[in-house]
Amino acid sequence: MDFKTVITRPHLTGSSPDNLLKGQLLWMLLLRVILYTLLLGISVFLQSGQLEIILPPYYWLVFFICCVYLSAIGSAFFLLTNKREVLHFGFFQNQLDIFLVTLLIYYTGSSHSVFSPLYFFPIIAGGLIFPRKGGLIAAAAASLQYALALGLEQMHIYPAFLNRYEFFKDQNLFTSINHFAVLGLTLFLAAILSAIFSRRLLKTEAALSNTVRSLDSLSLLYKQIFDDIATGIITIDDSNRITSANNAIGRITGYLPIDLSGQLFSQFFPTLDLHNKGSRLTADLMRQDGVGIRVGYSCAKLQFPAEPPSHEHEMHQCRNCKILTIQDISEVERLEQQMHQTEKLAAIGRISAGIAHDFRNPLAAISGSAQVLASEFSLNDFPEQKTNRALINIILRESNRLTHTISDFLKFARPESVEREWFALRKCLDEVLQVSKADPLWPAGCTLQIEVDPSYSLWADQNQIFTVLNHLLHNALPFCPQGAEVIRIEAEELNLSENQGEIIVRIGDNGTGIEEENREKIFEPFFTKRVDGTGLGLAIVKQIVMAHHGTIEVSRSELGGALFTVHLPLP
Repeated sequence: MDFKTVITRPHLTGSSPDNLLKGQLLWMLLLRVILYTLLLGISVFLQSGQLEIILPPYYWLVFFICCVYLSAIGSAFFLLTNKREVLHFGFFQNQLDIFLVTLLIYYTGSSHSVFSPLYFFPIIAGGLIFPRKGGLIAAAAASLQYALALGLEQMHIYPAFLNRYEFFKDQNLFTSINHFAVLGLTLFLAAILSAIFSRRLLKTEAALSNTVRSLDSLSLLYKQIFDDIATGIITIDDSNRITSANNAIGRITGYLPIDLSGQLFSQFFPTLDLHNKGSRLTADLMRQDGVGIRVGYSCAKLQFPAEPPSHEHEMHQCRNCKILTIQDISEVERLEQQMHQTEKLAAIGRISAGIAHDFRNPLAAISGSAQVLASEFSLNDFPEQKTNRALINIILRESNRLTHTISDFLKFARPESVEREWFALRKCLDEVLQVSKADPLWPAGCTLQIEVDPSYSLWADQNQIFTVLNHLLHNALPFCPQGAEVIRIEAEELNLSENQGEIIVRIGDNGTGIEEENREKIFEPFFTKRVDGTGLGLAIVKQIVMAHHGTIEVSRSELGGALFTVHLPLP
């Protein structure tokens, strides 16, 4: 079915009641002309065969036919040019038909006329055009006019040419009453049947209109789904020519559906195999713009309804039609590869975490043994022990370094769960500074500028926030000028909404800063610019901050170095 044809059907664009009534009235005018022409022509022919049929003179028949034609032409012209009063015009035309029948009956012998059944035409037409009372009104008008014709006949008021018919003069009153009673009852019966049929016709038309509207809505819905679905759909006939394609095909392949219609399938998609019946097939496809993509597709036979086709050509045409669905899976395959790579890295991480955990005990034994040896060598201050003490110090230094590396790796590989509690931010910071200054490697010339209100409290894991502050502090020191280190730590509390706030912590230094292209990389595992760094400190910091539903960003500090800004939400 052509969807454009569905949209522009006449019953949707011009199906108002006035238009329907105009169409019925035009048909009634045409039938009036045909009916009177045929009946009078047949009657004239039978009269020439010496049958006893009362007919008026030929000049009167010609005049009557001319009046019928002129009235039909004039009525049709008025009906087509006038857009108002269609209902009243239809009622007038119905009464005019009854009058024409009565006039013909009167001039053809009244009770002896063979044209009295013509009353059924306006009665049935009235019942169909005006379903409720049109037929009954027409039957009443026809009965009254027929009674008038019979009354004039009884009073011997009739055309003079009827005197030449001997059987016409023998009509009596009771015969006329019998004619009136039989015809009147028949006319009203026809009117009642016409009303019943017209009501049923109205119900049928209403049901049919609802069905057609539902079908049109369903067709439009199917078309909309066909055009808007993300999967590309192509239908192919038995000669492998494309019969239709949806909009998704254009988005996937770059070819417009209108350009594909009627073209050979293999001309545009040579890499797709129509004979492979698999449910999930993949192939490389070249777009119209020359870009290669990876697509997934499936091909199936297009199943038509089991109803028999109207002719043999349709059966041949739809015997081997196919439907092809296409999806661009380039991104899907990339994500699958990324997921597989992530799974591999996760497995490697789990193995590495296990290995790192197993290294702890040997390292502890080595470090402990080295410390015992160092204490023994310190008791004997012999010159030959000087080299041994230097070697022991190297063992202790590198053991401590390896222990810190393993601890950082385990924190990153096996992050601890967040145990939230309320605690003072300034108190946690003071503990970090206290532990840091106790380290022999802490620079004596370091200047700390702390602007943290003691009233600020955090709803977080205190141990993990301790780790965050400690890592950020020790990450800044190596990049500061030696002997003139300056580190500024600030905090502020913001109200984001009526029921939501956050604590912002800023740690800046006067070091060399971080290049623009490296500001995202520094949070990646094992990325470091320090010679003795592991590349895990900032990765652990970001992991902890994100576990607290916060954010961290890096920029340029007013002191000239790097500025780390941590946003931690408050409940």
